[in-house]
This record gives sequence, structure tokens and C-alpha cells, in this order.
Amino acid sequence: MDLRQLRYFIAVAEEQNFSRAAERLHMTQPPLSRQMQLLEEEIGVPLFVRGARPLKMTEAGQILYEKAPRVLNEADGLAPLTRQLMRTTRRIVIGFVPSTLYGPLPEVIRAFRKATPGVELSVIEMFSLEQTAALKAARIDIGFGRIRMDDDQLAREVLAEEDLIAALPATHSLASDKTPLPLAALAKETVIVYPGQPRPSYADQQISALRDQALEPHAIHEVMELQTALGLVAAEIGVCLVPRSVAGLRARGVVYRELANVNVTSPIIMSRRQQDRSEANDLFCAVAREFFAAM
Repeated sequence: MDLRQLRYFIAVAEEQNFSRAAERLHMTQPPLSRQMQLLEEEIGVPLFVRGARPLKMTEAGQILYEKAPRVLNEADGLAPLTRQLMRTTRRIVIGFVPSTLYGPLPEVIRAFRKATPGVELSVIEMFSLEQTAALKAARIDIGFGRIRMDDDQLAREVLAEEDLIAALPATHSLASDKTPLPLAALAKETVIVYPGQPRPSYADQQISALRDQALEPHAIHEVMELQTALGLVAAEIGVCLVPRSVAGLRARGVVYRELANVNVTSPIIMSRRQQDRSEANDLFCAVAREFFAAM
């Protein structure tokens, strides 16, 4: 059974006459009658009561007539639906760790959306480790994280090495000093790190920044989010190492200090699937490179 036969059948059923149906379909009667015969043979039951005037449908014909218009309407909508899907599937999903939002990433998103108004863009907050699984499962298209991880299925690109700075309670004795702060001063404090899980994470980078200088924190307090860490800093629970761009977040009760130690950084890493080279993804990555290069 094909759509053409269904259209022929509906015309005959509605006109209740083969001749009028043929005129409506702009064809002659013999091929129309032949198509109805083929349709009945395929279904295995008669659809019309032959000899009835006007032409009547059998019970099977009535059942088919109830369903056929809906099938045709759905079929007629397939082409525009496919075009619509093509438009909506021109979408890109971005995964990001929260700290990257304080850098150029919002500008990248704005610039990309302005350049490609026909592409749907979604963003999902997720840890760096989660981004690896999400990329491989195609839940996201591009990820922005801070952890270096090797995977043959993923292409990773370091967009920037962002300096770390210290976040201190505003009441801390070192808060008002304007000179760069040595890491050794932080090692005497409780260091608040985030996220505690999953690991490895940015928390390990904070701890490594101290241990790379042969420093061991007095104590380590793990939390899950940047905002929580800054809240505990303001509450004088401890101090925290944060990316420089976070200084744009004016958290009440928190003072940011530059570090005296050089090369205390955290990378911003853009990741995508190795074999995924869609036009939208390529463009987004190009825009990201441009903005992050200016950090």
C-alpha cells in the first residue's frame, strides 16, 4: 500500500462513484479501478460493495477510511517537519565548570549567538570529570573545564593558563596588605578546596599549588561549590585559592590578594569529540579561541 493508493481510495469513498473520483483526480477511470483492485488484493478484503448505486464501502472500507486521512495528513506534514527538525537540530550544547563563567565564556556565548541566530545553544553546568562522559555520550558538544585528562576519543585544547589568587576573609590580618602574598602564608591556614567530588578536580590543583612549593596546608576543608567556598572564607573558616577571574565576583566579606609565587595557575581547557567537526562546533571553538586569547 502506498500513499497514492490511499489518496485514490479516499476520493472514491467520498465521491461514491469511480467516474467522479477519476475526474477529481485528473485521471481516467480504468487505472483508478485497477489501483483499487490492487489495494483490495494487498489488504485481502473488499473495500467497496460492487454494483451498489451509489457506491458503498464495506465494513473494512469504512475502517480504512477512518484512518486513511490521518495517515495522509501526517505524511503531508513530514516534509515541513523534517525541515523544522533540521533547523532545531542545528544546536550546540556547552558544558562548563562554574569558574569559567567569570572569564570570557559569557562573551563567547553572546558573540556566537549573535553570529548564528539560527543555531540553538544550550549550556549545562558540570564538573570537568563529568564532561568527559557527557562528550563521549553526545550529551554535550563542547566542554570547558580545568582538568587535564587524556582520552583518545576527545580533542583537548588549553585556551589559557589562568593565574590563581588568594581569597581571604576581609577581617584577616593579611587582607589589607597590598603586596603579593606568598603561598607559605596560606599554608598556615585552613585551605578551603572545591569541588570535593568527583575527583580529580580543581580541588587537587589547589592542593598541588601548595605542595609543589613543599608546603603542606595546616588543614583542608572540602566543599562542593565555589560559592560555598567563598561563603566559608567570609565566615572566617579558612582561605581559598581561586582563578583570577573570580575576583570579578564581589563576595561580601571576601578580599582577593595576588600571589607572590609565579606559575601558580589553572588551565582552561576546551574539549570536544575527535571526529565531530560540525560547522557550528568549529565556529564556536574559533570564537572561544579569539576571546580567551585576550585574557
